[in-house]
Amino acid sequence: MNFILGLVLHAIGGFASGSFLIPFKRVKDWAWESSWLISGVAAWIIMPWLTGYLTIPDLFNLFRDVDSSTLLWCLLFGSLWGLGSMTFGLSMRYLGFSLGFSITLGLCAVLGTLVPPIFYGTFSQLLNNVSGLTTLAGVFICLLGIGVCGWAGILKERSLSIEKKKETIKEFNFGKGIVTALFSGILSSCFAFGLTAGKPLADLAISRGVAPLWQNNAVLIMVLMGGFVTNIVWCIVLNARNRTAGDYTKKTDFQKSNYFFSALAGIIWYLQFMFYGMGSTRMGDYDFASWSIHMAFVITFSNLWGLYFKEWKGSNSSTMKTIFTGIAIVIISTLVIGYGSYLNSTGQ
Repeated sequence: MNFILGLVLHAIGGFASGSFLIPFKRVKDWAWESSWLISGVAAWIIMPWLTGYLTIPDLFNLFRDVDSSTLLWCLLFGSLWGLGSMTFGLSMRYLGFSLGFSITLGLCAVLGTLVPPIFYGTFSQLLNNVSGLTTLAGVFICLLGIGVCGWAGILKERSLSIEKKKETIKEFNFGKGIVTALFSGILSSCFAFGLTAGKPLADLAISRGVAPLWQNNAVLIMVLMGGFVTNIVWCIVLNARNRTAGDYTKKTDFQKSNYFFSALAGIIWYLQFMFYGMGSTRMGDYDFASWSIHMAFVITFSNLWGLYFKEWKGSNSSTMKTIFTGIAIVIISTLVIGYGSYLNSTGQ
């Protein structure tokens, strides 16, 4: 039942990730960088430390006793991921939920899933047994589904006029959106590398009595701290350049709600990786596939939200069939990956 629980936890995390941008729709008269910074404080500082404190006894001594290189690698990969996350929100603004998530997370899934086992020299082992080959097949089916979702977005872009696109995505800009999505997707995959680099910290936590379900919470603190540094610096630079620092002190009727919804977006965002960390502990030797599963669920839920918010309004039947086909392929891929994990548990 472990791999089934892992899939459920990854699904919850994927739903959180695919939904976290929704509260930003309730933020009024603030620049993007202002709401992003407030959400970042909640997502990358408050929530990780609060969760770590509640689930890991003697947290500070854990950081003191682990090899310093582990912490440095976590921070480095976290800072690189942070550069990608800064443009993630922008790609959503320019492309919408469906197309933005599909392109960005497509690259993220490819690199985040395959690079760690290649880097650590364990990739070839996956080719020597049925479970490994099944899991890899699921990964590539996932990538196929991501590609189909992206193609649906391209069909939509071709078939609708600029005016039609801006009815549902006010700042639609395909050129800017593609550039930011590619940049974000490549660097965002560093989050998976950070979690892999933090494995010694997770192992040390388990050796000191931390429940395996919570072992990644200490790692998340370090990775997210690295991401926070790059994001807060960039947001402050944008506040100064765009003269938007006054957003935080505006005296308006909706000022409190701006803080609330920005922070809520950050809290929901953090939940994706809390559940991701929990789910990955249930995937056995094929934990490397967790990243692909997570991306699959995120893309599924983000596309469903895109449909709910009528981002595909006015698209022809061929485009709609393509996006539904892509979502279906992504869902099937998670089942194949889960079956690969099950085969591994039976020694095949």
